[in-house]
Amino acid sequence: MAEDEPRQDPKLPTDARLDSLDERLRDAQAAEAARTQVTRRAPQTGQAQGMRILSVLVSYPLGSALIGWVIDRLAGTHGIWVAMLFLGFGAAMWEVWKISQQTPE
Repeated sequence: MAEDEPRQDPKLPTDARLDSLDERLRDAQAAEAARTQVTRRAPQTGQAQGMRILSVLVSYPLGSALIGWVIDRLAGTHGIWVAMLFLGFGAAMWEVWKISQQTPE
């Protein structure tokens, strides 16, 4: 008998309880593998990638400028919205760089 073989006598009939246990173990392992499966993001098509870049270039600066305007109103200052606008452009450029590193389909 080889070292990696189970230590059961092959002449004896298999135990139904062990077969049932093996089947339940396989089912549980398959369910756990499906539950913990890491979902990978599928590569985007060129058009989808372009639309994502467009939305980033518009929304990041506008959103950050809006936040800056609210801070200006609450603090009674002027000009924070401009600084936030530039920060938004910087964040948008960084995000576009990350998007451009992905290869489209």
